Amino acid sequence: MPEPSSDYHVVVFGAGGVGKSSLVLRFVRGTFREAYVPTVEDTYRQVISCDKSVCTLQITDTTGSHQFPAMQRLAISRGHAFLLVYAVTSRQSLEELRPIYEVIAQIKGDVSAVPMMLVANKCDETAREVAAGEGETQARAWRCAFTETSAKMDYNVSEAFQELLTLEKRRHMSLQVDGKKGTKDSRRSLKEHVRRRCLLM
Repeated sequence: MPEPSSDYHVVVFGAGGVGKSSLVLRFVRGTFREAYVPTVEDTYRQVISCDKSVCTLQITDTTGSHQFPAMQRLAISRGHAFLLVYAVTSRQSLEELRPIYEVIAQIKGDVSAVPMMLVANKCDETAREVAAGEGETQARAWRCAFTETSAKMDYNVSEAFQELLTLEKRRHMSLQVDGKKGTKDSRRSLKEHVRRRCLLM
């Protein structure tokens, strides 16, 4: 496992088209793009609070294909925490996370000590193939956290990243820096609408 440093590396895995880049861009830049643009590997940086100081949150958005196993293993070895993303509209995208999880377990060893979250994205969509309960069951089997998100509606995106940081036991980290509040209050009504919509599906 990587030693604590001023940087904290979060790696985002998932099949092509599940919305990995959309989640990261929504979190880092507050933007959303409708068009799907395949990613090879991109890294984004965000300043966060860390042990009453500040450090850099480095987010690696990986390729959605299995063409680069060496890059995948390198990202895992360098990573401190992991987001495993699938789309609720695609059962296949959940299945494709299994070999990735197995490689993480192989490289990291005791996965229960690794901050990891299973993320069900696109929960605002109506053509759902994976129920929330199925995602929760899979997360329990993998001994990781679980949440449903919508990058399009900005539902649970910042909360997912904050929860992942909270799972880190060696350091106290927060997305808030210098006491600045996020935009959660201003988006509360929209988030509540999406939450109810997700729960009804």
